[in-house]
Amino acid sequence: MTYVPVPYDPELEDGLAMFLEMVERVPLRAHTILENRQIFANLLQPMEEIVGDQPVEWWDVQVPGLEGAPEVTVTVIRPKERAAVPAPAIYEIHGGGYVLGTRFFGIEALIASAIERGTIGVSVEYRLAPEHPHPAAAEDCYAGLVWLAENAEALGVDPDRIVVSGFSAGGGLAAAIALMARDRQGPPIAGVYMGAPMIDDRNNTVSSYQYDGLGAWDRNNNDTGWNAALGEIRGTDAVHPYQTPARATDLANLPHTYIDVGAAEVFRDEAIDYASRIWADGGSCELHVWSGGYHGFASTMTAKVSQAALAAKENWLSRIIGS
Repeated sequence: MTYVPVPYDPELEDGLAMFLEMVERVPLRAHTILENRQIFANLLQPMEEIVGDQPVEWWDVQVPGLEGAPEVTVTVIRPKERAAVPAPAIYEIHGGGYVLGTRFFGIEALIASAIERGTIGVSVEYRLAPEHPHPAAAEDCYAGLVWLAENAEALGVDPDRIVVSGFSAGGGLAAAIALMARDRQGPPIAGVYMGAPMIDDRNNTVSSYQYDGLGAWDRNNNDTGWNAALGEIRGTDAVHPYQTPARATDLANLPHTYIDVGAAEVFRDEAIDYASRIWADGGSCELHVWSGGYHGFASTMTAKVSQAALAAKENWLSRIIGS
């Protein structure tokens, strides 16, 4: 069968070319994971330079892992000038296909939110595959969430206004810890943002075949990430929803969820399916599928569709945290 890809928005094409040159110039395969990690690392400035003279304070904390697991590092970002009342918090989980990235990848958004909204940001460093296969990453992320909730008062956080946020693999982990918190009667979560979430190890949707060898984070990269994360159980009934949330059969009683995804990327169909199943189980979910959007298209700030996507996300966040 021939799969014809959805065309990219013309305003996004330059941004896609730049992304591929900067981030994905080496195809991600099992033998290039370490090389790709170095590429990611080279793109990141030191945190001191990222923050500069912006009016925020930040520090690292070693928090307890789950039973039998190592400690987890989180970075806290807080406005220097804070309101007298507890603030909402954004708990951020970075992307990278479960094999790449650090807690500083994309941390600029937490800094901007702290300045513009007064939110307190926490970004978590989770263990990467293949050295630490699933569910290590989800366990680390859940441990960080538990720490945030338990230390809300000391941090100046309103425990009823904690939003879990993640993009790509981070979106998959956000979905996983929402399931964990529900099942374990864990910390309350006000809302979950899942940007272009990586949630289905089977990689067999129409959209995955449309972007086989094409675009940002194509079907082959996706295979590499899932093979590393799950190993020999990938594609079998042994896979647990905390490892790949699309396998969950019950999506009821989850926090209000916001999912957005590009129409021109691998994750389109699994994102749509996940939202549809939340609705089918009586849950609350907002879904946006952006025409012509590639994976990570919102970084192309000059494109109108990117501006619309960012504005829609900000509107949702305002409704969830009241800020």
